[in-house]
Amino acid sequence: MRIGTLKESYAADEALFDTRTQKAWLGLFFLALLVFPFTAGEYWLYIACLVAIHVISTTGLNILTGFTGLVSLGQAAFMGVGAYTVAVLEARLGTPTLVNLLAAGFVTAAVGALVGLPSLRVKGLYLAMATIAASFILHFIFANWTSVTQGVSGINVPPASVLGFEMARPVQLYWLILPIAVLMVLGAANLFRTRIGRAFIAIRDRDISAEVLGIPLLRYKLMSFALSSFYAGVAGGLWAYFFRVVTPESFPFVYSIFFLAAVIVGGMGTILGGILGAVFMTLVPEVLKLGVGLLSPVLPDAVAILSPVRTIVFGALIVGFLVFEPHGLAEIWRRTRRFFHLWPFKT
Repeated sequence: MRIGTLKESYAADEALFDTRTQKAWLGLFFLALLVFPFTAGEYWLYIACLVAIHVISTTGLNILTGFTGLVSLGQAAFMGVGAYTVAVLEARLGTPTLVNLLAAGFVTAAVGALVGLPSLRVKGLYLAMATIAASFILHFIFANWTSVTQGVSGINVPPASVLGFEMARPVQLYWLILPIAVLMVLGAANLFRTRIGRAFIAIRDRDISAEVLGIPLLRYKLMSFALSSFYAGVAGGLWAYFFRVVTPESFPFVYSIFFLAAVIVGGMGTILGGILGAVFMTLVPEVLKLGVGLLSPVLPDAVAILSPVRTIVFGALIVGFLVFEPHGLAEIWRRTRRFFHLWPFKT
């Protein structure tokens, strides 16, 4: 029973979805996801799979940067660790797809915890520099440990297979990637209702006070790095199955900038922000690309002329969010919800 906005039990206060309206909209959203592959074309299924992979990785980075306050610019390199783990296991050992993805997550978590060791001594810009250094070290390993990674030639990855069903095309991979993305997002949302998640937030808000309260900083910072890297590893493993080839150039440093921008644009420290940021960062270049394509019949050289403009517009949109809406897309969504809660009785 609820009286106004008050809740009479701890379970009700901690519920992720506490109103019938929220549950109804969530049900409609999942129904749309189930119907989508039967109505969309190959291109949009490709985009949907890519968005889901980016949502997983962005959510992982948001755990580290948005909720724990530790800046990382190595998310793409961690994805590379997961991708190479899957590629080696699948191509050489033929182990099951789900086992490979779990292995990718745990191997990357171990690497992430190792990279996170300097976080007790440094933070902010200095920690970001440490993760950049780790990113270049991992890239060097990808390119030069030829006995495992096959160097610049890369590794071809066989198709994913679950319960005997081969998944080679986006319409098939959708049923692998999307459920994993949903589970990992729900897992992240539930994490911050636990003692571990609250410890992360306490470290972000004031780490010295958190330590005075009895929170062991090194343990929880390494745990945050490991969890974030686990998400990146699983995303990298799915990326390997999606693109079917893994090379050192698959995970450049600019890809890490992409994920950090997704966290900032979506809204740091919110699960919804990570989702919206990943969707925005993935879809805006594609929408701009479609816009350039529509101009091609009128302007024959549209692609050559407007391609740099597309990049400029994309960058301008990101800067615009930072200037006019620093709390990101999640805050815009919250304001919209508040408006409709009061409408038509606006205050």
